[in-house]
Amino acid sequence: MSRLKILHPLRLDAFPAVDLALQEPNGLLAMGGDLSVARLLDAYRHGIFPWYSADDPILWWSPDPRMVFATDRLHVPRRLQRWLRQCDWQIRADHAFRDVMSACAEPRDAGGGTWITEEMLNAYNALHNAGHAHSVEVYDGEILLGGIYGVAIGRMFFGESMFSRATNASKVALIGLCRALHAWGFALLDAQVTSAHLQTLGAREISRRDFIAHVEDYVQRVDQIGHWRERFGQHIVRDLF
Repeated sequence: MSRLKILHPLRLDAFPAVDLALQEPNGLLAMGGDLSVARLLDAYRHGIFPWYSADDPILWWSPDPRMVFATDRLHVPRRLQRWLRQCDWQIRADHAFRDVMSACAEPRDAGGGTWITEEMLNAYNALHNAGHAHSVEVYDGEILLGGIYGVAIGRMFFGESMFSRATNASKVALIGLCRALHAWGFALLDAQVTSAHLQTLGAREISRRDFIAHVEDYVQRVDQIGHWRERFGQHIVRDLF
């Protein structure tokens, strides 16, 4: 921990260069500071994100390699495609941002914890209200079945977490998000750290250097700031296939 920069909670310190991040644990770069909208936006613009447990200080990460989706290359297996063509669930965006985050915070295993603390919920809800954090939701009628949320800056989307209360619901949210992002000119969706499950859906690893080069380009590209309700619209899943 001795190499880590300690960020001041009352001023917007510059983050260290990401190539100074630790190799073990992979990508740990700095600690402290706060979760203000300004600091979160500054972090994401530099390929950095917060991730910590309730009893830890705020920890800031930029792992190497980085896992990403090309938004036009999501892998949808044929069996899933056949199922989706019969699915009458609805996909919307930014109708239930805090509900999606809260569902993502639910422990996945009995006795498990979560890194999505109340502090994180409040911080990202503020980021959502500022027009930079978004959710894509999957509904059966008015029942929320699954969703995904993350942060959009320029034409770069940084995925944070997703959840599912029914088989395939999180996959549907991811498919809906990628299709919208591709249509809007977002080439990449950041998935942060390596996951075998995400790799089955088409995610791939790239070096941190290449990732940062993409981020520096895409965050400078002009795009809308604000909620996505009207922009995204509402879609019946079967109509997308």
